[in-house]
Amino acid sequence: MHKPALPQEGTDTSQDQIRIVLVETSHSGNIGAVARAMKNMGLGNLWLVNPASFPDEASYARSSGASDVLDNAHVVSSLDEAIADCVLVMGTSARGRKVPWPVIAPPDAAAKASEHAPAGPVALVFGRENHGLSNDELQRCHFHIHIPSNPEYSSLNLAMAVQVVCYELRMHYLRGLEGGEGSPYLKAMTAPGDAGWDVPPAPVNDVEGFFRHLEQVLVDIEFHRRENPRQLMTRLRRLFQRARLDQMEINILRGILTAVQKSSAGNASSGIASKADEAATGQE
Repeated sequence: MHKPALPQEGTDTSQDQIRIVLVETSHSGNIGAVARAMKNMGLGNLWLVNPASFPDEASYARSSGASDVLDNAHVVSSLDEAIADCVLVMGTSARGRKVPWPVIAPPDAAAKASEHAPAGPVALVFGRENHGLSNDELQRCHFHIHIPSNPEYSSLNLAMAVQVVCYELRMHYLRGLEGGEGSPYLKAMTAPGDAGWDVPPAPVNDVEGFFRHLEQVLVDIEFHRRENPRQLMTRLRRLFQRARLDQMEINILRGILTAVQKSSAGNASSGIASKADEAATGQE
């Protein structure tokens, strides 16, 4: 029994026009892995050209909840049938053909796919696991997509290659949303003040209060001497300023310093009491 399909994220209709085409896939598990990679990136239009085995339990098991992509997959007998109605066809290929063909990287392929999708279906074609697409199949493509992998170990698993291209499609789609780079999907969250951070940044006055408190505690425990500071506070200030503290973090640090002061004072009192006891014992 395969896993039920997980909910599909809604995308614009141009994304539905982008067609992932797998040619003569020999291992059905790879088909499932491709379905998962597609759904990860918001795509669901899968075409299979003469697969060795599909559908079967292995493909659904590897899809990990992307069974709806497999359920809706189109199975055809030839590449010509898969791309007949397409306005743009791009196939993955290594460089080095006898007759040079237009070659683009995955980000440029994503841009071209998105540009042409409103006019009709766009096919992104991936070849066999062992030897990719034939020369005849590549000649049916307007562009060849080259993934710039390590030349000393350039072979990519089929699902990995699909994931790379689908990721670039996803990034291009997100950048095109209203607000562009301001999209919450793309905007970084690294410090207080960024959208999504749970606590506001600490104001300057609170941070300065923390530094004064820190310096006093370091003096109290005889770790720091104001008459011979040796840039200690300067370096500690640089450290904490680099952290860009939020209000909760300031409160936590001030609480720690207060606890250190209380503990230090308690130890000092115990020391005085011990000396007094020793003196009293000596007089008996």
